Amino acid sequence: MKDDSPFTHALIGCLIAAIAGVLAVACETPPADSGADAPPGAEADAGEATDTTAQQTDTTGQEPPDPEAAIIRLDPNDPNLEVWRDRDISNDPPREPGPIRVGSVLSFFGLPIARTIEDLVVGEVEVAFMGAPVDMGVGFRGAGEGPNALRAMRRSTGSMETMISWRRELTAVDYGNAPIDNLSTERSMEPIRRMVREIAETGAIPVIIGGDHSIEFANVAGLADVYGKENVGVIHFDAHYDAGGTRSGHLISHAQPVRRLVDEGHILGRNFIQVGLRGSWPGPEGFEWMRENEFRYHTMAEIDRDGWGTVMQLVLDEANDGPEYLHVSFDIDVMDPAYTSGTGTPVPGGLTPREVFPILRGLCSENNLVGFDLVELNPLVDPGYTTTLNAKQVVDECLTGVAMRKLGLGSRDYLSPLTRRDARR
Repeated sequence: MKDDSPFTHALIGCLIAAIAGVLAVACETPPADSGADAPPGAEADAGEATDTTAQQTDTTGQEPPDPEAAIIRLDPNDPNLEVWRDRDISNDPPREPGPIRVGSVLSFFGLPIARTIEDLVVGEVEVAFMGAPVDMGVGFRGAGEGPNALRAMRRSTGSMETMISWRRELTAVDYGNAPIDNLSTERSMEPIRRMVREIAETGAIPVIIGGDHSIEFANVAGLADVYGKENVGVIHFDAHYDAGGTRSGHLISHAQPVRRLVDEGHILGRNFIQVGLRGSWPGPEGFEWMRENEFRYHTMAEIDRDGWGTVMQLVLDEANDGPEYLHVSFDIDVMDPAYTSGTGTPVPGGLTPREVFPILRGLCSENNLVGFDLVELNPLVDPGYTTTLNAKQVVDECLTGVAMRKLGLGSRDYLSPLTRRDARR
């Protein structure tokens, strides 16, 4: 039914006027990026509009916005700008240098603590734990709580498989946390690197508990400072290859440490071995980059095809075919999320604990281990402490291997006669 009411006529009139106004504005001021499809004279009109805007800005006395002003820089006058500080022991009670037994105070594996380089030297420390609670490189919190979560796991350090307790065989301490910048991944790298270097220069093995995987850059660079870039090899256990490019201008995050290490010359690509890669990253470009830099890598696809036993022996052989010194970087997401769901970037289809533990014992017993890091433990998303329990065992197995090497039992296949099949019958 036709509606000839005055209200309807008024509404139609308003709509026509609005449409006409929009069309008029569109014709008068074409989009600046209209390009080849813009009508003749559009560039001139756009230029005139820009000039008019500039003139209006000038008349108000305001300067055009400076693109650099969008970046909020650090205050160079802040007395706390320098992250690294030598530990202030001026108020400590007088004591002779050496490891300090702390009783009920939480420390890694209930170990004594050390406060100074002199403590490490006088105590003839062989293994120094340190925390690197960085989680800005992931993009959300949680991994920074990894060191404290592992300190709370005060469990035995014996190995039924080998009948060796590394706590009895090795002199180990908790050296505290690196003095990181809690607001900056970039600024946290140097103090971690310095602390790793400090430990390594005494001859002790730094065991760095993260924290996200960005810290691998600082850990390996610190070891290369001491041992030389051509003399350090890295076994990188991870679901991801962590050699990504620039991210929104950032050159370091938990997805970039490997790229930074190689591109900046801290380590040679041919001395790098990747184990456990899977999922959707990297793509073809990432694998080509690894090949160009002579990486060796073993994906879960290869493990599924050839079997873990075959690949494990190959990795152990490749490690023995590398440089004089070895660093193991262990991202817990290399294991299947069924065992390590408490991590930032879990990927289904990973290794099992029963596959991981023997290879770590073998690597750390057959090679001259000079560094070890465990990263990406996020206890905030760890139901039942399952991830923390497996993370603790990862460290346990490696140090069992170090103790085996010290005792002259450096063999990937070594098992105590007591734990093998009972042949008495």
